[in-house]
Amino acid sequence: MSTLVIYYSRKGENYVSGSLKNLNKGNTEIVAEFIRDATNADLFEIKTVKEYDKSYMTCIEEAKAELRSNARPELVRYLDNLDGFDNIVIAGPCWWGTYPMAVFTQLEKLDFTGKKVFPVMTHEGSGIAGAPDALKKYCKGAAVGAGLAVHGADAASSKNTVEKWAKENLL
Repeated sequence: MSTLVIYYSRKGENYVSGSLKNLNKGNTEIVAEFIRDATNADLFEIKTVKEYDKSYMTCIEEAKAELRSNARPELVRYLDNLDGFDNIVIAGPCWWGTYPMAVFTQLEKLDFTGKKVFPVMTHEGSGIAGAPDALKKYCKGAAVGAGLAVHGADAASSKNTVEKWAKENLL
């Protein structure tokens, strides 16, 4: 089975185990790469045209405003179709109980008929949160599979957990 990982990840200043830290690579990107390595998946990174503020505290306020207004931030590029993929992993950080709104910008442009989608979230205490329900709403025609929540502070050391989940669900 062929797998695609669609993900959004934030590098730079992030909240990690109760304090702000500067990350060279975002937690979700680390997890996406572990999935890729375990399953030979393709990766598609969601990038917004207007970048979020470098300050994490300002960024989360921007994210809250986007959620409240149901915004659809413009993306640098869009994935046109899911041809050739059976399994689609949707990965992102948990912002206010769900994915960043930019993820929905991308999902609404795709036809998920006959696909299986899997929610993956990195978080600092929220777990998988609203990710499964979001995929049921935005991935029309898809079956939603088992999700995975990875504590962001543990992302770099989550390889074994992520690989086990990926091999059990995606191969």
